[in-house]
Amino acid sequence: MLDRWTMPLIQRPLLRLARWLAVAGVRPDQVTLLAFLVGMLALPLLAGEAYGWALVAVLVNRLGDGLDGALARLTHRASDAGGFLDIGLDFVFYAAVVLGFALADPAANALAAAVLLFAFIGTGSSFLAFAIMAARHGLDRPRFPQKAFYYLHGLTEGTETVLALVAFCLWPGRFPVLALGFAAACLVTTAMRLWGGYATLKALPGKAG
Repeated sequence: MLDRWTMPLIQRPLLRLARWLAVAGVRPDQVTLLAFLVGMLALPLLAGEAYGWALVAVLVNRLGDGLDGALARLTHRASDAGGFLDIGLDFVFYAAVVLGFALADPAANALAAAVLLFAFIGTGSSFLAFAIMAARHGLDRPRFPQKAFYYLHGLTEGTETVLALVAFCLWPGRFPVLALGFAAACLVTTAMRLWGGYATLKALPGKAG
């Protein structure tokens, strides 16, 4: 929901960082992989209740997630392979953070973590399923032309997810409440995407049924 406002704001600083990396000869996929590896450190850090360091790992990961795309566009190396790697590792990272909180305090956090992972399955599957159909029918990405995949709108997009992960790390004692609240928003997003995607595809010429 917030991506349409936040993404234009962050593109200029990301482009500055991307220029430095381009001069150094860094490739976009290298940024993607490094950001993923740093982000995955959040799992053991959260399990060990080192929430401050886990937050650093989360923020570095999210910075890299925006930086790899900016670098790819700047160096004309944007590709379907890079986009696939980026979104695939994103979902693994999101699940790892939630698992980390479950391991930190299973008695308090496990149920909320399970519910949130259930909700993540809905947002992720509806997102990717429509992306496949959008590519098949040649639908463009007017809202987010810099993205490798077609984005259907929803309450929980990239910005909201980052804010949720940061909130989890800042207030770990409130994880169950925060996670269940975010899971509810994710379920609403899933419903919106399923209906929006169905209606969009059904309205295509010759596709009614």
